[in-house]
Amino acid sequence: MRIPRPLCLSALFFAALLALPSVQAQRERLPYDDLLIVEQRWPNAKKTATGIRYVVDQPGHGLPANAGDLVSVIYEGTLLNGTRFDRNMNRDHAFRFRVGRGIVIQGWDQILQRMTEGERCTVIIPSELAYGSKGEAPNIPRDATLVFTMELVKIEREN
Repeated sequence: MRIPRPLCLSALFFAALLALPSVQAQRERLPYDDLLIVEQRWPNAKKTATGIRYVVDQPGHGLPANAGDLVSVIYEGTLLNGTRFDRNMNRDHAFRFRVGRGIVIQGWDQILQRMTEGERCTVIIPSELAYGSKGEAPNIPRDATLVFTMELVKIEREN
């Protein structure tokens, strides 16, 4: 049986329309003013699909951390204007937690699954993957873009 040409073209057009949502542009997650600062300060930053930007300052080795792995991290957290809100740079007492268990902000859980042991990165995390519209009083205002210098000191693999 032969399909009439107009019906065939209609079917192709309909199939193309169904495919459009999968090729939509990703929404920018940083406010415009923050984006200008980030692009000026870290012009070579890579961007993840969820909007985290990062610069590898020192490469690590081995495989990246996985959800469930116990990691040890040293870090410094600042607001985009440079105001420090948290810091733990003591390797002997690094911050330890299991990745992907909701213990830390979403941005950390996501970026650590890209990092390898010994890797040090500068990480810029959009508000919605950090503390969002509530902030974390008194040090982190609402809708704050956060910047972390972080080093993945050790990965203990989940068995």
